[in-house]
This record gives sequence, C-alpha cells and structure tokens, in this order.
Amino acid sequence: MDLTAIVKELMEERDIIDAAISSLERIAQHRGKRRGRPPAWMSIIAEDEPKKSKKRGRPRKVAQAGK
Repeated sequence: MDLTAIVKELMEERDIIDAAISSLERIAQHRGKRRGRPPAWMSIIAEDEPKKSKKRGRPRKVAQAGK
C-alpha cells in the first residue's frame, strides 16, 4: 500500500473520531436531569443487577439491653 494512501486513510479515520468526540462532549454539556421513561437498554441492565429489598413502615425500636 502506498504511504500517501495510508496517511489519507488515517486522516479520514481521525475526522470520524473527532466528530464522535465532539458529539459526546456536546451531550455531556447539555446533560441535565432526564425526564420520562428510561430507554429499553437501561431496563435490561437493571434487571441483571440484584435488587435490594425495601423495608416498609416505621422502623422498629431496639429492645433495651439492660432488661
């Protein structure tokens, strides 16, 4: 392969990567509190994580140790 062709191909890849980086930076800057339903891929990830059991109601009083 010709050296100039390799350089041209690398420059094209660099342009694509620069575009991806700039779009990710724009997303990061405008990231505020999201509203609405989360995307489907997030719910799939959430299903894989172990769920913590929620305790409901008033917390119980600890019995006095001195009795």
